[in-house]
Amino acid sequence: MIEVRGLVKEFGATRAVAGVSFSIRPGEIVGLLGPNGSGKTTIMRILTGFFPPTEGRAAIDGLDVEEHSLLVRERIGYLPESVVLYPELSVRRFLTFCAEVKGVPPAARRARLDEVMQACGLTEVAGKLVGKLSKGYRQRVGIAQAIVHRPRVLVLDEPTVGLDPQQIVEIRALIRSLGGSTTILLSTHILPEVSTTCERVVILDYGRVIAEDTAEGLTRRLRGSDETRARIAGERGTVLPALRTLPDVEEVQEESARDGVVTVVVRSPRGDATRRALADLVVRSGWGLLELRALPMSLEDLFVRLVREDREATV
Repeated sequence: MIEVRGLVKEFGATRAVAGVSFSIRPGEIVGLLGPNGSGKTTIMRILTGFFPPTEGRAAIDGLDVEEHSLLVRERIGYLPESVVLYPELSVRRFLTFCAEVKGVPPAARRARLDEVMQACGLTEVAGKLVGKLSKGYRQRVGIAQAIVHRPRVLVLDEPTVGLDPQQIVEIRALIRSLGGSTTILLSTHILPEVSTTCERVVILDYGRVIAEDTAEGLTRRLRGSDETRARIAGERGTVLPALRTLPDVEEVQEESARDGVVTVVVRSPRGDATRRALADLVVRSGWGLLELRALPMSLEDLFVRLVREDREATV
């Protein structure tokens, strides 16, 4: 449904997108994840026809976004990060206007508006002025205007930014309910958005794809690499080199060393096996093992690690 191949976008001397490629199947919910400035919004603006790519190709439903811009826009619903609403209009009047602009047939318009407001939880505020709504309800109105014409593709740029925790839960549930019938691409720098909303994630940094995986794949990565904190009574100059010789140890990070006690975090893909080997090493070496506990990697840890490794590789 969405195909992006070798996409490049330059603004003068700045390369905001640097050869990005990915594809999204019909009905799939995919997240563009990355720190601010990673190119997420630029890619979305290319897909929605706001400006053309410098190089490469993007297609929606088989239609090139440059060559068939109007036809592509008919198939897309778009929620920008800062959605423009008309505060002086009621919710129903605003959505009626959006339906008219987006070509919803007059005979089907009323029923479609009722359906959209029900889906987005707006029925009870249909008569209220948009300008009087809370941030959460305004975000719901933004999603409603994006889906009022039954788009085949929905593009959401930071859909939960600025919302309170309850509003975030409600908007995520709404997005999930739209999946399956609609192909959804959403951008975010909020990691929980990925695990709770998206089936697959494309991770960006400096305008490049550094990882692409399903939510299940990310979970497997988390399970496959964890951290162990150990407090060992022993000489720092002896303990640290010995720990680094353990099989499959990827990194030994020193946290502190005082009063003859060294505190370290050991990263390894083998988890319990590494902890057993570490305990055995401490006993054989005659040191004291004061603490040994697992510190499973969080999604935040995985993301930071991927970004760090990518940046180190490009230096």
